[in-house]
Amino acid sequence: MTELTDITGPATPADPVAFPQDRTCPYHPPTGYAPLREQRPLARVTLYDGREVWLVTGHAAARALLADPRLSSDRRRPEFPVPTARFAGIRDRRVALLGQDDPEHQRQRRMMIPSFTVKRASGLRPAIQRIVDGLLDTMIEKGPPAELVSAFALPVPSMVICDLLGVPYADHEFFEEQSRRLLRGPTAEDTRAARARLEEYLGGLIDAKQRESEPGDGVLDELVHQQLAQGTLDRAEVVLLAVILLVAGHETTANMISLGTYTLLENPARLAELRADPTLLPAAVEELMRMLSIADGLARVALEDIEFDGTTIRAGDGVFFSTSVINRDPGRYEDPDVLDFHRPARHHVAFGFGIHQCLGQNLARAELEIALGTLLTRLPGLRLAVPADTIPFKPGDTIQGMLELPVTW
Repeated sequence: MTELTDITGPATPADPVAFPQDRTCPYHPPTGYAPLREQRPLARVTLYDGREVWLVTGHAAARALLADPRLSSDRRRPEFPVPTARFAGIRDRRVALLGQDDPEHQRQRRMMIPSFTVKRASGLRPAIQRIVDGLLDTMIEKGPPAELVSAFALPVPSMVICDLLGVPYADHEFFEEQSRRLLRGPTAEDTRAARARLEEYLGGLIDAKQRESEPGDGVLDELVHQQLAQGTLDRAEVVLLAVILLVAGHETTANMISLGTYTLLENPARLAELRADPTLLPAAVEELMRMLSIADGLARVALEDIEFDGTTIRAGDGVFFSTSVINRDPGRYEDPDVLDFHRPARHHVAFGFGIHQCLGQNLARAELEIALGTLLTRLPGLRLAVPADTIPFKPGDTIQGMLELPVTW
């Protein structure tokens, strides 16, 4: 896994491919998706329970269909597709933002946009830099080797999102564990219990903020003392918003930091290029997000028949978007399996597209640029501490990333 190579393989006309599948290399799509990469822009895949659904595999198709209001994100609809049994166990629970259609989604998102603008993210850069430097100071003081996920990749976004939301970082072990169980719990019961614990914890925090005469400056403080106080949001909605912001705000970026670092260390030519020219960092972050596509498998359900490219998606059909395949579309990206910091990668769909495009993308970019750039600058000898093929990474039915990352310098 030292260099990125073409892994498309030949198309094989066969029964629908199982979806999702585990990756065999953490920065490439599963090898079992090879037929799907030849079946653009739409393919048929089979879920864990035998249900056949559509999989969007083409870049142009993804941007068109992700913006189509005839595809619903409401997970409580009876025909909404779920990738695993454990997610089926919580399909009846409301999900803010990601699990809402307009006009409810638009109402919630409008309230959150001011907290996640480019200007707000830029204003947080000094605080992010202090967090990154502090964690690296501790790593360097302890000396090599280090386990980068627990020492750096996870605490960076956890500390940032706690600061932004107004959540006590002292409670990070609790909410990180519940987030892990929510996204990767072994059973539906485990997933439901983790969500209930997060809702109870954040509900208590919201109640405490309501009792404060002088609000803090976190996003949750703003929601409580403005939207909740004015009646534009009720307590249940504030709790749901808090859950999605807290979980998504640290899980996705933590996985990008760990997997992005691993990918660079396994591609020494690109790593050397980035070290030689730090101005490439923003482009490198975009290209890594395109290549890694850590949130692979956005789900929708068709509300009515949709004619697309000579194919009919019927009302009630489940539709998934494989970002790992979409972002490797050779019709959009030349040599898509090659890591290239000079390509125009900004139009990838790693953040989704349309009304549900990731609200926190500006903050994520700032965190990734600072975390990766500072890590590579302060540890010029950074390298893997164990053979690459012995390092465990996450299964294909959750956010992609490294379970651990032993490094030395």
